[in-house]
Amino acid sequence: MTSSDPLPKATFAAGCFWSVQLAFKRLPGVGRVQVGYTGGHTKHPTYEQVCTGTTGHAEAVDMEYDPAKIDYPQLLAAFWAKHDATTRNRQGNDIGTQYRSAIYYHTEEQKRQAEQSKADHQAKIGKAVVTEIEPAGPFYPAEDYHQDYLEKRGQSAAKGCNNPIACYG
Repeated sequence: MTSSDPLPKATFAAGCFWSVQLAFKRLPGVGRVQVGYTGGHTKHPTYEQVCTGTTGHAEAVDMEYDPAKIDYPQLLAAFWAKHDATTRNRQGNDIGTQYRSAIYYHTEEQKRQAEQSKADHQAKIGKAVVTEIEPAGPFYPAEDYHQDYLEKRGQSAAKGCNNPIACYG
């Protein structure tokens, strides 16, 4: 990889995208992290449309990462640690298909690693994991007010920060 090569991408859905974005932004080696919508059938959906459950989209994060500093299996480990992958269409008080657990892979190698990681996670926790593993499709960035939402409200996105993340509206 040369300095002019684009960084690889990773896309995950793990509940409310505000806290997921902040968790990934804190990881050394993760570059741009954007919140948005993916996995649905409506082009350019709005937050209000996604919340109806009729667009098929999940709230997700799309990121670039530097594989010399963090690899895809490390991103997968952060994904599993961030949410409860055993609850279908729900994370905490957030309920709906937009809060589903999903990995959207960009390469066949990511697919292979995601499938192995899911099997390993399920064996580790001893419960059925409901996470979907699907090819990455169109990713529609969320409205500006959703981008860096928790950071704008005073929570640290500093690399390596491990302060608890408080998700609030």
